[in-house]
Parts: sequence; C-alpha cells; structure tokens
Amino acid sequence: METKKILATIVILFLLFPAFTQEFSRKAKREKERMVKQLEIDSLMNIKEFEFVATSANPQGGSSIDLTTNSNSVKFLPDSINSYMPFFGRAYSIDYGGDGGLKFAGKPAEFKIIPRQEKKGFEIDATVNLPRDQYKLNLFVGSEGIATMTITSNQRSPITYFGNIRKIEDRDKKTKERRKQN
Repeated sequence: METKKILATIVILFLLFPAFTQEFSRKAKREKERMVKQLEIDSLMNIKEFEFVATSANPQGGSSIDLTTNSNSVKFLPDSINSYMPFFGRAYSIDYGGDGGLKFAGKPAEFKIIPRQEKKGFEIDATVNLPRDQYKLNLFVGSEGIATMTITSNQRSPITYFGNIRKIEDRDKKTKERRKQN
C-alpha cells in the first residue's frame, strides 16, 4: 500500500513537472521580449529616429475612431518631421476642398526628448512651423513602445492618437527585397 502511494506521487510529479517548467519558460520568454523592446525604444529615442503609427484617434468632443485599417504615421527625424495622419474634428480656416488630414513635413523648430523615470518612458515635445500653420506634437512613449500623441494646430482643434512607436522602415529596401523574391 505504501509503495502504491509513493509510486502514485512520483507519477503525479512527473506529469506536473513539465507544466511548471513551461510556465516558467513562458514568463522568462515574455520578460526577455519586454527587455528587448525596452532597449529598442531606448535606442530609437537616443538617435531621435522613430515612427509613430496610430491605432485609434480621439477627436476633441468626439468618440474614439479605429485607425487600424487606415495608413497613418508620423516620422520623427532629427532634421525633419513628416506627418501623414487623418484628422477628425473642427477646422477653422482651411481652404475649401483642401486636404482634411494632418499632412505636413518640415524641420522642427523644437524637438526635445525627455526621459520620464517615474513612468519608465519618454516625453517628446516637437514644434513644426510652416508658412500657413504651426503644429505642436506632444508624444508620451511607454518603455514598451505604446504611445499617446496629441497634435495641436492653429487651424484645427486638438486631436489625440493612441498607437505604437517603431523603427522607421526603409521602403526602398522592402521594395528591393520583394523584387528579389519575385
């Protein structure tokens, strides 16, 4: 009887041991992926070259709008900021039939990246002055690349976007790789 109990305990331990090791390895893998993402975000912020891609927009006084099927981005470079974002909200002095989006490119008059120790992320303040408008971009980036950006313009109501930060993709490289594959 005693040997049956010992044998049953050993069998149960052998059956449960892989489950414990799998859970430990999953946690370790997630932690490693999180650390790699944090290092990637840190390096992007240090070189001031990254791209914000929105997943949703929250216009002032409106409800959230899903942007996962729309192409949109703001590319931040030390010498230029290029925005190709949709706009939902009130426009004040836009030409009739003009483009409804926040599409602009220019050299930033201000471009500051401030590390936020208390929340383990970054705060980016940028200003782009163009002849007809001024754009102020405030971006809050978490350590894993999740971000919130508010764009304020002289000619439009403020709008907030939620999305992610990523490395700027070289479209020429991708095009060449696709041609090689075909």
